Amino acid sequence: MQTVTFISNSPEETFQLGCDLGRRACRGHVFGLFGDMGAGKTVFVKGLAVGLEITETVSSPTYGLVSNYAGGRLNLFHLDLYRLDTPEQIYAAGLEEYLQPQGVSAIEWMERWVDLEEGRVIKVYFEDRSETERMIRYDGFSH
Repeated sequence: MQTVTFISNSPEETFQLGCDLGRRACRGHVFGLFGDMGAGKTVFVKGLAVGLEITETVSSPTYGLVSNYAGGRLNLFHLDLYRLDTPEQIYAAGLEEYLQPQGVSAIEWMERWVDLEEGRVIKVYFEDRSETERMIRYDGFSH
């Protein structure tokens, strides 16, 4: 499995990476997003939505856990696990279906879902390098 490293110097570049991967995404793809608060995860998902030809405005689903965006080439399911502290809470919330979506899933704070099968998720890591620069690494992407 090849790991790709992308250096983003702005939110616009992070958004564009999301667009590019969204254009290549297929039904059943799950993007697991790892990184600190403010690292660019939601900006990436906004780009992913545009790449999927979704016209609705994407925002973080922190309080609702899941947002469903339809009307594009594929549906986008945007999950935010920030408020869930344990795998038990994740399973109690019934979120397993989003690991085999009828569309594409993007899951923020994926590190909280600890018992994933290897190769099931396209892992995207966001690392702050400076106030504007992010190193974004992803692996497991294929179509």
